[in-house]
Amino acid sequence: MENKQQSNGAMKEKNAVKKKVNWSGSLIVASLTGAFGSSFLYGYNLSVVNAPAVYIKKFYNETWERRYGFSVDESTLTLLWSITVSIFAIGGLVGAIIVTPIVKFFGRKCTLLLNNVFAVSAALLMSLSLLAGSFEMLILGRIIMGVDAGISLSALPMYLSEISPKEIRGSLGQVTAIFICIGVFTGQVLGLPEIFGQESRWPFLFGAIIVPSLMQAVILPFLPESPRYLLLEKHNTSKAEKAFQRFLGKDDVSHEIEEVLAESRVQRNTKLVSILQLLRTRAVRWQIVTVVVTMGCYQLCGLNAIWYYTNNIFSESGINRETIPYVTLSTGAVETLAAVFSGLVIERLGRRPLLIGGFGLMIVFFAVLTVSLTLQSTVHWLPYLSIFCILAIIASFCIGPGGIPFVLTGEFFQQSQRPAAFMIAGTVNWLSNFAVGLLFPFIQAGLQTYCFLVFAGICFAGATYLFFVLPETKNKTFHEISQAFAKRNKITLEMQEIKHYPGERKVSEEQESDFTSSVDNGETKKGIV
Repeated sequence: MENKQQSNGAMKEKNAVKKKVNWSGSLIVASLTGAFGSSFLYGYNLSVVNAPAVYIKKFYNETWERRYGFSVDESTLTLLWSITVSIFAIGGLVGAIIVTPIVKFFGRKCTLLLNNVFAVSAALLMSLSLLAGSFEMLILGRIIMGVDAGISLSALPMYLSEISPKEIRGSLGQVTAIFICIGVFTGQVLGLPEIFGQESRWPFLFGAIIVPSLMQAVILPFLPESPRYLLLEKHNTSKAEKAFQRFLGKDDVSHEIEEVLAESRVQRNTKLVSILQLLRTRAVRWQIVTVVVTMGCYQLCGLNAIWYYTNNIFSESGINRETIPYVTLSTGAVETLAAVFSGLVIERLGRRPLLIGGFGLMIVFFAVLTVSLTLQSTVHWLPYLSIFCILAIIASFCIGPGGIPFVLTGEFFQQSQRPAAFMIAGTVNWLSNFAVGLLFPFIQAGLQTYCFLVFAGICFAGATYLFFVLPETKNKTFHEISQAFAKRNKITLEMQEIKHYPGERKVSEEQESDFTSSVDNGETKKGIV
């Protein structure tokens, strides 16, 4: 009877903790500021080169003619433009590779701050390239901007996953995807002819990158570092406690300190794990495979193909070419609204339904789009169905596949493994991005409108894998998520401790004892058991 009462009391306490979770001011400011100076810029740089493409190519030709006395041939101009666009992904790959030692040494918040050096440098190079008469400056700026994006797309989700309570971790993680979509939409708006989409104004499109970077550099220093990083890697309990208090908006954070220390007990080690060590760790084998699958499908699911066809489909539906840039804004608006919707419902519906459902809907609309594009010359209303399918595919992508892969990477791995995991995820992301840019023109040339069936097949493979492998991670601690994968990895958590951290028990217990005594203040008199 006594045990039952204790159990009921524990349940009530747990429910009370859940009800008290709210979005504190510091949490909101940190997520918005971090995303505005990071994932927003990634989305912005994806779309910003589209509107001024004609003017930039003209600038390349004029520069070439001034230097060498003759116009550049068409093949060389195409090569220069392809390098300008695709080199962004090469920079992203470099950023993803170097992010692990940076976040370990400087921390999550400081990495985001230092990353602004890349963004500002890139913005100056690209915006001054016309004035200097050097297209090399524009290309160099694109690769530096790619490095900024590669670092931010790993450091930002890592920071957001570590500062948020588990009850709203998914919603806060979706901020990354929401700001990518807002960045794409902003690039489309600023590229309109009335704003910067003119021959004399296109450098301002790249100069605008400085604004989010400077805002982040001004605001972020006043916000705390990740409390998990401070506690587990820097062993600074007092700073970690203050960070938890600011992010959670309450004074008593003993429950959160205990939860993090429970993870420390499971790990028996907070030493940074290398990529090779992580790949050799049997206890996270299926987590790694799942991250690789979700990140690969994120880039290979065909959204880039949709952007390629958009203008052509709008034109064939009878829309004037002068009006198309304004109609194209609808794609960015739908993308943003769908991402916001996902952020609002992710903690109610969970990760699995949104991710698998998003891929499932994309399969359906890809199939319908293939039929409508193939037959639209014979039926007058089919181009309008194609437009609907384009918007539906974009919305389906953004409600799940567009943001949840970043959330899952932060949720699957424990503190010492997380930087290496994000390096793997980032590498797969950027290699897949580069592969799509390289191979899609050949796929499109060979299959024409049937190329969408290839992407439908990729979505089907991803959805099938996730249906059988992915556990629901909503409202679960990192320890509980590890337990969910333990059976599939054919290893218990106890075996993991013995196998990977045999000599760390004593050190961990001493650290734990120190942490326990340091949080024993006033209201916090509970021992860590």
